[in-house]
Amino acid sequence: MCGRFQLSVKGKEISERFNTEVHDEIHRPYAPGKAVPKGYNCAPMQWLPVILNEKPDVISYLRWGLVPFWAKDSSAAAKMINSRAESIHEKPAFKQAFAQRRCLVPANGFYEWKKGPVKQAYRFFLRDEALFAMAGIWESWRKNDGTTLQTFSIITTAANSLMAGIHERMPLILSREKEEIWLQENDLTQLQSLLEPFPASEMECYPVSTAVNAVARDDKSLVDRVAEQGELF
Repeated sequence: MCGRFQLSVKGKEISERFNTEVHDEIHRPYAPGKAVPKGYNCAPMQWLPVILNEKPDVISYLRWGLVPFWAKDSSAAAKMINSRAESIHEKPAFKQAFAQRRCLVPANGFYEWKKGPVKQAYRFFLRDEALFAMAGIWESWRKNDGTTLQTFSIITTAANSLMAGIHERMPLILSREKEEIWLQENDLTQLQSLLEPFPASEMECYPVSTAVNAVARDDKSLVDRVAEQGELF
């Protein structure tokens, strides 16, 4: 699965990489009176920057955790932060969004945890530390008061060889040449051909502090390399 990721860059970098309009400093919303998010610990139910297929030239801010347009309420959103590539074309919660409402989720890293006596967190990233896009789907859900809630889900696929030793799933990372296809293509067969694990040879990973477990933590120390738990003994 993908339950945390990193987007710790200025808006200018997002704008240049994805050819979108975005504020240079504050590239995701924050609550008044709270610190400006630094993007080292993006978590479910937060409002985060994504690029929608219907508005690819601007950054949109959607809440992470999909609420299908037909849902009676939004209670299941936290359980729909991910959608499986293998069944996305047939699951009622995802299939219409897959066909009509797709998005790119910018990131420069993501986290996964290795099971054990103490769960060890790892940071995964591209070898050149470049920004990349995770494939997502999005929805607009109308509340009882008539207002609209827009949400998204990150697609996951089987793990590549780098991920496999840590977790069996990974986010669907798109190569740069596939990003435009993901946003513009309407042929479902063509879209399904994109649902493949990203090459392990183009990625790296290392262990990080379990401080990333706390959603309230959001600072550069979260991406510092640490010794694996097993290396301490």
